Amino acid sequence: MFDVLLSGQERAVRDEARAFVRDQVDPQLLRDMDADKVEYPREYVRALGKAHLLGLRFPEKYGGRGMSWTAELAALEEVGVLGTALGCAYSMPSIVGEALVRFGTEEQRAKYLVKLISGEMVSAEGLTEPRGGSDFFGATTTARAEGDSFLLNGQKRFVVGAMGADLFLIYARTGDEKAKPHQAISAFLVERAMGVEVQHVYGLMGTRGGGTGRIVFRDVRVPKENLVGELHGGYEVFNRMMVPERMTSAGGALGMGRAVLEVATKYAHKRKAFGRVIRDFEGVSFRIAEAVARTDAARALCFVAGRTVDAGLDGRRLVSEAKKVATEAAWATVNDAMQVLGGIGYTEVFPVERMLRDVRLALIWTGTNEIMNLLVQHEYAKELMGRKAAVRDVELDATRADAVEEKVYE
Repeated sequence: MFDVLLSGQERAVRDEARAFVRDQVDPQLLRDMDADKVEYPREYVRALGKAHLLGLRFPEKYGGRGMSWTAELAALEEVGVLGTALGCAYSMPSIVGEALVRFGTEEQRAKYLVKLISGEMVSAEGLTEPRGGSDFFGATTTARAEGDSFLLNGQKRFVVGAMGADLFLIYARTGDEKAKPHQAISAFLVERAMGVEVQHVYGLMGTRGGGTGRIVFRDVRVPKENLVGELHGGYEVFNRMMVPERMTSAGGALGMGRAVLEVATKYAHKRKAFGRVIRDFEGVSFRIAEAVARTDAARALCFVAGRTVDAGLDGRRLVSEAKKVATEAAWATVNDAMQVLGGIGYTEVFPVERMLRDVRLALIWTGTNEIMNLLVQHEYAKELMGRKAAVRDVELDATRADAVEEKVYE
């Protein structure tokens, strides 16, 4: 039904992604990843690159297709059915590539972006530190200028893809202690071969096999030409990077929600109780109906957010809403699916329990949904209070609107 919102080119790339997920991803890979038998799915990334499915939004001169956010979201939903680990591996070239396209030099793009899109090189982004996650600008990793280089010291953790990454996008403090946090951070492209220490993070609830790790910098020397954007200009980079971070989270969540909804719906058509298939019972069918509606609503919001960003408009509110609504919709749907399947859904016989573990992370990473709430209300209030065109003042429609003495605000 959403084909009406996609162009022929966008539908075609979605179908390519759908065929790739269906035909080229062995179920055994997912099983081995969930069992922590896979450190990082590098061959999967290479296969995506070979299929020309990475970096869809970027210029053709670097190996991309110059497509829209809507096209990428449609492809992301298809990849999302594989869960968060493979979804993140697919998304990372889009995320790190955004920094290169928006803020990088031509030399940086030629050296790194081409290889990221081809799948030859794997990237990861270091945001979270041991002392904080949402408090991004409280970062303590430092980069000190020394000659023609910077010396990096500190660490980042919960870096998805760290175990397989050849390149890291890292934010570090470059300003002095007196500088305001937003004016003291810079972004760098740091190659693993420069001396980055990568430590495996094990015992994750879900998203296993995605190479999540801790990265440590001990006087890691990074050439000054690997600075992304302006010195102390990390705020601008970070602010823009939250678009692909959150859009890819939203798109992947659409796929996970859809996947478990399909499993639950098929089960409800087969499973019998009290002499009838359980879809005949309102307790089951209404859960499925709610899940269908919320998934469709989330998808529509994601597409609108994508169109807004493509149009060059300020999409901060819609992007934050898309991440919040899509991830919460997927979380509600996976719980509904678990309820429809009953006890068998709590086992490894069906993939619902694995998806439940995966989806839970989506409400936390790329900014918790509480942070999304803060952004949404802030942006909405700013838009409302700054509205220039006059609209109907519905406050005057109240029966006692003239009772100004009752309108006490202090």
